[in-house]
Amino acid sequence: MNIENPAAFSFIMQDEIYLLNKDKIEYGKPRATDTAITTPELSFNYLGGNKKNFLVVVHYPEFEFIAESHLTALENILKRLEFGLDDIAIVNKAKYDDVTLAGLTIFFKPAKLLLLGSNALPQGSGALSSNEPKQINNFNVLFTFSFDEMMDNQEYKKAFWEQMKKL
Repeated sequence: MNIENPAAFSFIMQDEIYLLNKDKIEYGKPRATDTAITTPELSFNYLGGNKKNFLVVVHYPEFEFIAESHLTALENILKRLEFGLDDIAIVNKAKYDDVTLAGLTIFFKPAKLLLLGSNALPQGSGALSSNEPKQINNFNVLFTFSFDEMMDNQEYKKAFWEQMKKL
């Protein structure tokens, strides 16, 4: 007999149902299907306030976040675009080698994403062309040179600045 509505049981089974002691013990035990699989919550140590959902991913194995001279240069660029350190989040990918683009976007919910250097590319970022802004999952992405590459190269600085204005 196949009953689709559980309320119909009261009309069919009018007697009470009792469990035997051995059934009560089994009934109270958790089953494998009862346990939920929990994934660890993502957490990142980052610099900035992330108030405007502007994520900057860098790669500096020797620093917690970014080299001081590079941070100064980045802040000067951001000021020209009317952003401050409180508006962005800087994540050092060197501290999170296995980070994925999906993990970053879930945690930070970026509207803009700046990837500074090929070592800063998170897993799953796909094929990004250098200095060509791209739209991914409703946010703008710019993959560009690292500050190490840009500091002594005027062409790279100019290309970076032109694309930053579009981001």
